[in-house]
Amino acid sequence: MKADLLIRGISQLVTAESPGPKHGAAMRQLRIIEHASLAVSDGKILWAGPESDWSGDAAAVVDVGRRAVVPGLVDPHTHAVWAGDRLADFDARISGVPYERILASGGGIWSTIRATASAPADELIRLAKPRIDALLRSGATTIEVKSGYGFSLDAEIAMLQVIRALSDASPARIVPTLLIHVPPKSAADRAACVSDVCQTLVPEVARQKLAAAVDVFIEKEAWSAAEAEPILASARQHGLAIKLHTEQFHRVGGLELGLRMGALSVDHLEACVAEQVALIACSKTVATILPGVSLHLGLPPAPGRALIDAGAAVAVGTDLNPGSSPLFSTATALALSIRLNGLTAQEALVAGTVNAACALGLDDAGRLEPGLPADFLVLDGSDWRELVYTLGANPVREVWIRGVSIPSCTAEGSGR
Repeated sequence: MKADLLIRGISQLVTAESPGPKHGAAMRQLRIIEHASLAVSDGKILWAGPESDWSGDAAAVVDVGRRAVVPGLVDPHTHAVWAGDRLADFDARISGVPYERILASGGGIWSTIRATASAPADELIRLAKPRIDALLRSGATTIEVKSGYGFSLDAEIAMLQVIRALSDASPARIVPTLLIHVPPKSAADRAACVSDVCQTLVPEVARQKLAAAVDVFIEKEAWSAAEAEPILASARQHGLAIKLHTEQFHRVGGLELGLRMGALSVDHLEACVAEQVALIACSKTVATILPGVSLHLGLPPAPGRALIDAGAAVAVGTDLNPGSSPLFSTATALALSIRLNGLTAQEALVAGTVNAACALGLDDAGRLEPGLPADFLVLDGSDWRELVYTLGANPVREVWIRGVSIPSCTAEGSGR
């Protein structure tokens, strides 16, 4: 066996096994290889196993110094492209001003929509690139990025083109999603918007291959389930996957719609109740929880523990955005899922790798197996659990994508 590269000196190589989402107790099942090596050829994993079992040759050898290795993380839910800030909103909210009053005064998401829609593409790229870089340094080798702050059809197309430009400029794999975020205020304008999205925006996005999926925000202050259904149907008709923001503040039928229509994921779920937990557990849809939102807004956390105990497949994302989750670390999102949502360390790793990949419709990310892209992290410590234990510091020492170490993500002198 001839490899381009052999990674040796791995204290623990830790990964979920086999494609497909892991449900319930299967989220606690990991393959842990002590004293391991990893062989790479043509950017893909050639072999992984105990170091003593390797009998092949390698053109180059890298010793990671008895450190743990895990798959590259997958962040399945971000809004990394925006202009402006929400600092005035933050100040008002912590001073006791209700969110509804902030919205009524033109703040909240409307301020982000105005700033983003008016910003030129090169400015949006300049602002978003360091956010993507921060997620990458935290271990995210695959990152979903949504549109949704454009509001008009042209502005949404422009946002997706910005996301494509970011993808071209980043070593990370960026998965674009068209988000139908907030509706116009009048009923007539809402109906016209749904028609325009179904008949013009979704077909054009599919034609230009600007997105892999369509997401709709279903909430009392956003779209209803009845309005979202034709948008999701249009997405499926045009070959795009579907996802939903739902059950964040209220139960308004979004979760049930997503399950009925076969959504890849239903995201947020802070307001999810026991009967809905059981529905998710009986489905193939991934439940994506976002602990940064609970931390930043003070919302009750999504019922991660109950979902897993019921047999659901759970993923974790940052929900990086300016208003409800200014969280720039995918590793920290996993750490918060343990503290806030009740996941175990094993479950958090699965939620941030293979299950997060499945929430994006990917079967070639989030695992370390022969034939898959060699996307992996070298941690700073010898025990993989430091990834989800550490708060405040970055537990990731090196980020490798397709068998190449990313120089900007390599810690300098960070040994312990």
